[in-house]
Parts: sequence; C-alpha cells; structure tokens
Amino acid sequence: MRAELSVVIPTLNAEAGLPACLASLMEGVEAGLIRELVISDGGSDDATLQIADDVGALMVQGAASRGGQLRRGVAQTQGTWVLVIHSDCTLPQGWSDAVTAQMQTGNPAYFQLRFDARGLAPALVAAWANFRARFLGLPYGDQGLLIAQAEYEAIGGYPDQPLMEDVAIARVLRGRLKRLPLAITTNADKYQRDGWVRRGGRNLTLLIRYLLGADPHKLVRRY
Repeated sequence: MRAELSVVIPTLNAEAGLPACLASLMEGVEAGLIRELVISDGGSDDATLQIADDVGALMVQGAASRGGQLRRGVAQTQGTWVLVIHSDCTLPQGWSDAVTAQMQTGNPAYFQLRFDARGLAPALVAAWANFRARFLGLPYGDQGLLIAQAEYEAIGGYPDQPLMEDVAIARVLRGRLKRLPLAITTNADKYQRDGWVRRGGRNLTLLIRYLLGADPHKLVRRY
C-alpha cells in the first residue's frame, strides 16, 4: 500500500500524553499507511519537542491557538488524506484498517469517544459526545478528524481561532461526516480535576454560546 496519510497533532506542554498517542500510531506505520507525522506546537517548554524529534516528526511552531496550530500543521502535509488527533488521545487497535476502508469511500470521518476512566460519569459524558457527533453532526477535536486533503482545501481548512475550531469545521462538513466503527480514547484528567458535571456543563455552555455567535477569542478565557 502506498503511504498516503498525514497525521497532524497540535501540542502545548504535552509530554505526559504524547508518548502513548505516538505509540498508538505505530500500527499505521507498520501497515505502510502513514506518510508523515506533523507536530504543530504552540510554545511548549517541557519535553514535547524532544519527544517529537525522537520519532522523526516534522515540527511546526507558532502561537498557541488550536485552530492556528492545526491550520499551520495541515499546511505542511503532503498526503492525500489527513488525520488530526489530539496529543492526549490514543487510537484503538485496528484503527488503520478502519481508516483505510473509510478513505476508500471518500468521505470525512471521526471516531467514537471513550475516556480512560471508568464509572457512570465518564460513560455519560462519552455518550453525550457520541450522540452530539452522530445526531447533531458536531464531533469535537478529541474524536479526531479524517479528511481528504482536496476536500480540506476546498472548504478553507481550520479557522485560525483559539477555540471551537473543531465545531467550525464540523459545521462546514455536516452531512458528509461519517462515524468510524471504533472509539478513540481520550485522557480524563481535566474532567477529574474540574469535576465531570462542572466541566461538562461548561463545555455545553460554551458550545451553545458559540453556536449563537459568540466570539471564540472571548470564550477561550472561560475555557
């Protein structure tokens, strides 16, 4: 198989989760699927850049803005398809086959979500995320995004904004986004630190305000 997938990961002091994220990509490397890995960093002062360098990633640096980082990162890719994932997420076993099959359909796609924590609260938050993605067409960035380079360029790519860049691009792709049959695992530390109800409620409030037209540069201060 010709390597045709570029992987883009935005980072900011991501040394804790990045190694596991990168390890989960090895399946795609071994399958000959991944052409390149781009780390788009927003000014890390921990070991993030060293970890990225150790695995031979192409590194792009700039201001800490998730939309801007993704925009810069994807701009450096040369694959016919792009997979965007967060540094605190790990891909499931079998992801390379699922992604390959999805690429053959031509449609952009996202993963289902689960947390690396057990209990009712993680299950409920993940269930809401999967419902929102499937029935409202609004997957968040921690569910990943698989998209053909040509389609990404045709829609104008990620907006250069610090928050809700994932929602912005999902709204443009609504009706075409497909759900992959596997779940990506995201780190639950932020929820466990802030409280599942509190953080979940805050995220929902931010989403509603953004959909009603609030400026993401103002929303990011509350996030």
